[in-house]
Amino acid sequence: MSHSTTVLFGLPGVRVQRVEHDEFGGRVVHVETGVDTAAAGCPSCGVVSTSVKERVTTSPRDIPYGEAGIEVVWHKIRWRCRESACARSSFTESIVEVPAGRRTTGRLRRAVGAAVGDACRSVAEVAGAFGLSWPTAHAAFVEHADALLAAPEPTTVLGIDETRRGKPRWVRDSPQQRWRRVDPYDTGFVDLAGTQGLLGQTEGRTSHSVVDWLGEQTPQFRDAIRFVAIDPAAVYAKAVRTVLPDGTRLLPNARLVVDHFHLVKLANEVVTAVRRRVIWEQKGRRGRKIDPAWANRRRLLTGRNRLSAKGFASMWNALIDSDGSGQILAAWIAKEELRTLLALARTAADRDRVAAQLYVFYDWCASTSVEELHTSPTSVLHIAPSVEDLMPQGLSGRWLLDRAGLMVAVGSDGFR
Repeated sequence: MSHSTTVLFGLPGVRVQRVEHDEFGGRVVHVETGVDTAAAGCPSCGVVSTSVKERVTTSPRDIPYGEAGIEVVWHKIRWRCRESACARSSFTESIVEVPAGRRTTGRLRRAVGAAVGDACRSVAEVAGAFGLSWPTAHAAFVEHADALLAAPEPTTVLGIDETRRGKPRWVRDSPQQRWRRVDPYDTGFVDLAGTQGLLGQTEGRTSHSVVDWLGEQTPQFRDAIRFVAIDPAAVYAKAVRTVLPDGTRLLPNARLVVDHFHLVKLANEVVTAVRRRVIWEQKGRRGRKIDPAWANRRRLLTGRNRLSAKGFASMWNALIDSDGSGQILAAWIAKEELRTLLALARTAADRDRVAAQLYVFYDWCASTSVEELHTSPTSVLHIAPSVEDLMPQGLSGRWLLDRAGLMVAVGSDGFR
């Protein structure tokens, strides 16, 4: 076969013998190992063999070529290893593009990995397009990702949050062992100070999973962290405050903060709880469309700066008339005072201004009779940030995790 056919085929390490049609009209490319390769070298001892044991053929899957694709038939040699000190008696030729035991070419795996990782196509769709099984396509994506992912660079603000990956499952390794629950959550680590985005991901949402991931990073990475933003999760707080056996802290310079997303979310949950309780106390039932508090439930969860003048007046007047206790509006005002406090983080406000707004928030909560602001285990009053711990960037770890959620889903579940 002409050398130009080998050049056109373009698989390093082999040369084309001939091209023919099979019984169904498909194209079959017969190749053999090139003479300029080290395929005759024993993979164990490296000694080049000259003793042929037998000739074999394999058909590694290659990238599609044309509408009908092609089939590759590789004619290769099984060599005997004559080195007396080597434990291997024989071996088959292999090349870089098709290592021993592989049934796909390297360029096919790279194409599949790029289609999933770079083009954001699902693993199932790419597997069907290239004629592969789902596990093979997913393994190619993992190989592609491992080659591109590097160790994260140090960051001053680390965000930690969880991502749900389906329903809980109960498994056991053997019939003699007890059933155990598999946590369907992953913990993600994001860079809130720079542009790295998602730094890493680990299974579970326990303190041990966080400590293990942080322990795998370099001391320079851990020392550079100044703030760690989390949701109100005790397991993450415990991990950040971990003390090593030598008496030093795992994150010696880090200050723990609760990010803005979860603080506002918690405040909205308090407003909703107060609204439901007040309606039940007044009506003895759940809220309905005829109840002003229920009709304005979405406005109560909307920031004051996002409400139109007409919408705000409608909500305010309706609640003034329907709720004589004023508890719903009191909880709403507490939520807005917290949002005002958090908004200062984006204005580079000085310490005195932050302290003044923090006092306004605490004073309002303390002066109300709303029990949810005082007695709830998840009370906003209990976890509001201190002056020193106000997060300077004003970003949420949840926001960055949601941005990276597509790639997380492709890499872990493959949209199967």
